[in-house]
Amino acid sequence: MTRVQNWLTNILRWFDSEAGSDQLNTDSRSFNVIRVLPFISLHLACLLVLVTGTSAFAVVFAAVFFLARMFAITGFYHRYFAHKTFKTGRITQFMFGLLGASAAQRGPLWWAAHHRHHHQHSDTEKDLHSPRQGGFWWSHLGWFTCDAGFAMDERRVKDWMKFPELKFLNRFDSLVPAAAAVSIYGLGELLAATAPQLGTNGLQLLVWGFFISTVVLFHATVSINSLSHVWGKRRFETDDDSRNNGWLALITLGEGWHNNHHRWPQSVRQGFRWYEIDMTWYGLWILSRLGLIWDMNPIPEHIKEETRQLDKMRRTES
Repeated sequence: MTRVQNWLTNILRWFDSEAGSDQLNTDSRSFNVIRVLPFISLHLACLLVLVTGTSAFAVVFAAVFFLARMFAITGFYHRYFAHKTFKTGRITQFMFGLLGASAAQRGPLWWAAHHRHHHQHSDTEKDLHSPRQGGFWWSHLGWFTCDAGFAMDERRVKDWMKFPELKFLNRFDSLVPAAAAVSIYGLGELLAATAPQLGTNGLQLLVWGFFISTVVLFHATVSINSLSHVWGKRRFETDDDSRNNGWLALITLGEGWHNNHHRWPQSVRQGFRWYEIDMTWYGLWILSRLGLIWDMNPIPEHIKEETRQLDKMRRTES
């Protein structure tokens, strides 16, 4: 009976992440197959592309939705909710929190709590997704499949717990992705009826625009946990294994400048030199010009000087 109750609780957590929270073993790193069935199903659903085929519109839609949600994750889930590198209004933070939630990477408070923990304990035994501690695949997605990963330490996000709308997004974190999937399917069916020349339909647009786009977005995001701690260059001798990687920076809109970020996480900009492309920073700059965000934390002068000196030293040595 206990096992059946456990299964039912984990199924309920698909819809309500706080269900049975008092029973959650926050130290367990064992694979929780029931809890991650939706995550597995999301990946398997991508195979439906063999049935639906493709169209230029579906691929472009998937790419645009990928970029929009990646910006919401990098600019708001990460640089805003986790690090508070700029300020914004309550409506803007909710709208980008909503867009970020559609990426199926849990709620903004859960995301921020885990990331703050990561910075405090980066690459130590307490770091849940460190490749140094658990290996590459564990740091990439294994940590996401255990009870320790599902849990959220509310003490780390006390500053956000005062917003009921954010708590709602966080608790019912599957609601927004589900609504996005249904909406995309509906859009595809509408286009099939009104613009057949586009060559798409509900199922095809759902597969490309949601399933494939979301899976690619997930793996691009978590590559910062895994690849950015094993592949790239270390400009700064930080206490962790963080590295800068230009290719990952392109894929993740600037997050690949991970060694820079670990040297000074308070900065809204992660590309410390002019040639370090940081698309999230450019997007946030535009939002600031529109008056939607303000008080962006700059790279301090002493960090800029340290960066120049280290680069000069490396050029001399080479």
